[in-house]
Amino acid sequence: MTATPGATPTIVLVGHGMVGQRFLEALAERGLTATHRVVVLCEEPRPAYDRVQLTSYFSGRTPGDLSLADAGFIKDHGIELHLGDPAEHVDRAARRVTARSGLVVDYDVLVLATGSYPFVPPVPNKDATGCFVYRTIEDLLAIEEYAGARATTGAVVGGGLLGLEAAGALKGLGLAAHIVEFAPRLMPVQVDDGGGAALLRTIRDMGLTVHTGVGTQEILTDAAGAVTGMKLSDGSELATDMVVFSAGVRPRDQLARDCGLTVGERGGITVDEQCRTVTDPHVFAIGECALAADGRVYGLVAPGYEQAETAAATIAADEASFTGADLSTKLKLLGVDVASFGDAHGTAEGCLDVVYSDSRAGLYKKLVIGGDGTLLGGILVGDAEAYGTLRALTGSVPPVSPESLVLPVGADSGAQLGPTALPDEAIICSCHNVSKGAIRGAVTEHACTTVPEVKKCTRAGTGCGSCVKVLGRLVDAELEASGVEVDKGLCGCFGRTREELYEIVRALRLTSYRELLDRFGREDARGGDGCEVCKPAVGSIIASLAPAIGASGYVLDGEQAALQDTNDHFLANLQRNGSYSVVPRIPGGEIAPEKLIVIGEIARDFGLYTKITGGQRIDMFGARVEQLPLIWARLVDAGFESGHAYGKSLRTVKSCVGSTWCRYGVQDSVRMAIDLELRYRGLRSPHKLKSAVSGCQRECAEARSKDFGVIATAGGWNLYVGGNGGATPRHADLLAQDLSDAELVRLIDRFLMFYIRTADRLERTSAWLERIPGGLDHVRDVVVHDSLGICDELEQLMRAHVEHYRDEWAETVDDPEKLARFVSFVNAPDTPDPVVAFVPERDQMKPDLPLLSIGMRPADDVLEGSAQR
Repeated sequence: MTATPGATPTIVLVGHGMVGQRFLEALAERGLTATHRVVVLCEEPRPAYDRVQLTSYFSGRTPGDLSLADAGFIKDHGIELHLGDPAEHVDRAARRVTARSGLVVDYDVLVLATGSYPFVPPVPNKDATGCFVYRTIEDLLAIEEYAGARATTGAVVGGGLLGLEAAGALKGLGLAAHIVEFAPRLMPVQVDDGGGAALLRTIRDMGLTVHTGVGTQEILTDAAGAVTGMKLSDGSELATDMVVFSAGVRPRDQLARDCGLTVGERGGITVDEQCRTVTDPHVFAIGECALAADGRVYGLVAPGYEQAETAAATIAADEASFTGADLSTKLKLLGVDVASFGDAHGTAEGCLDVVYSDSRAGLYKKLVIGGDGTLLGGILVGDAEAYGTLRALTGSVPPVSPESLVLPVGADSGAQLGPTALPDEAIICSCHNVSKGAIRGAVTEHACTTVPEVKKCTRAGTGCGSCVKVLGRLVDAELEASGVEVDKGLCGCFGRTREELYEIVRALRLTSYRELLDRFGREDARGGDGCEVCKPAVGSIIASLAPAIGASGYVLDGEQAALQDTNDHFLANLQRNGSYSVVPRIPGGEIAPEKLIVIGEIARDFGLYTKITGGQRIDMFGARVEQLPLIWARLVDAGFESGHAYGKSLRTVKSCVGSTWCRYGVQDSVRMAIDLELRYRGLRSPHKLKSAVSGCQRECAEARSKDFGVIATAGGWNLYVGGNGGATPRHADLLAQDLSDAELVRLIDRFLMFYIRTADRLERTSAWLERIPGGLDHVRDVVVHDSLGICDELEQLMRAHVEHYRDEWAETVDDPEKLARFVSFVNAPDTPDPVVAFVPERDQMKPDLPLLSIGMRPADDVLEGSAQR
């Protein structure tokens, strides 16, 4: 590229999204920001942010959390960033860009990274009040505001990636959510009919209503022009207060069209393999606005990053080309893993499918295999743990049978394959095109010893993040192969694992985190304050061993209070609006009418939103900190106690009605559920624990999706362990069968204490069972057959817990010193500040109940208004 003699050459970037930011980073890495003037014209009012993680805004992340460009980078490289000032005209003859503000910039190189715009079907009233698109942070802010003020039901047009995320966002905002997809299945581009069916079942189980195979014909409105419903192509009507269009995107190429650049028949600025426009050698196009040399517009971030690298390299006179990209994707939609890679739909001639499907668990795995055994592609729904390995193997013949690659861990599936078996040329990070060999080289040649160091060296894992687990396993394997001892310490404060710290605390009867840190912490951590990783982990260890080591069982006593997570600090669950929820224990779901009345009266008097949970108890939302002891006192007086919904401990033991009422029941499941919940209540553990008891093989309590589940048989009880119904569903495995009541309790005692003893921090029983050497067979040997000779000790620890259990709510309300921590403001120890009123923003069906409203009303008026709610 030539510039005016004596003048500093200028690069103008139009658009500052994810791809635009990557282009700037690529310029900086090549030193071009030091030799060129770089001007960025950005339409949005904020710098580049992570659009892939857009929906996480509704989970509590702020727009600042999503930012990809910190002010330091922009300033340090002298980049001129103009926010809210898009380019409006390009004069290619004069090489000049004019922005909306009137700013005129002459360029030597112009790079168009204008991205795409949401496609809105041309249906009547598509611009009515209450219609939105789902593309930017501003879109999300508008949706949130409208949902809170004017809507109870929302419909999303489009069942693709963003459509499902948008529906989840509406549901999270408290709306009844519908998805309308014209194709016969959800995510039609990524998954096939089998994957779509598994996804559909799971999403419907979440409470979303799905309409497939129908289109939107008209948006219905009222006299004021606001949305009241939708008319569908099958003649039906759907009542809704708002509509979110997420029906795909189109390249934003109007600026290019206006200045005479060639665009494709279906849109997209036509470029060559160097991402230079075919019309003008001084103009480049990258990202979703570009029609690549292979005739494709790429809508994924990884190809956009590669195009950004190619354009920057070409401007720097380096050799580079973009000839196509991997379209593999791995996402977590509404908590469900969905991935596709390679020839996912099996279009190659003569290919065969290897399929594993579990409808109950919402699992679907398909591999496409060529006639010579080559892995061509695949689809994963519900469990995408193997995505990184499988995608890297695509195009080669796997070293194990295809069947073993899709069967669940623990099945009789032969050899399992890990990332260490991959060839060096296998691509581990598709976002930045990083191979396994490059990762190994970062360890062996650049002396990287941790995943963060390898990330910094190679950029692997800094894109979508789906490869981070594989990255960690590769780094550890390479270090071990090099003879380097891998640091498996809990955190930067402790060089020992959680299991080792547990044994130290138990053997030495240590009751102080400070003493443990000073005696066994890393040298540079001793005398320090610890960190947010080890403090709650050690707090949990001390709490789980409290009776055996002579520690206080109350988690807010003395030093213990400083170790707890947010929820444990106030013995209640912190909600997104700053209020707390209260969940009393209801063992087995059995409750007397008098207790139901008490809960209703408390909810009414304190203006709380109530919900029956999936664990057969009642959750009360919207309590302020200073109200918590008042609520607990009334609950304790009525015979309730803490349900420990806030703690890493036993939550519930769910039950069906069993032999008492059900004609199929063979055992009294309610009685057993109550006995188990009362036995293990308050048991602190590495992660939360859930259980269930089913009265027969019909399994109405869903015991096999729990950490420990019990199913009645004609001969007694079957015990299942290691289940998880969360984000990565896993069926529990059968540990023992036809047990008597006493045998069942004894084995559960042993299992739980062995898990607490050996699990890592925040490790569910499902992950622990798959990680622990020997898996289920080893656990059975230890727990059932006492192969390590520790069962007496495990049972003794559990007996100590049961004998010394004390209700944390009752202890709090009976102790004035403990009550002192439950205040909203330091200057208002007894009542809320008289000039601060909590005013209900929405009705009882919305989650965001109180807002802080500063005013001068008398305190009595504030409290009276609150009670009337």
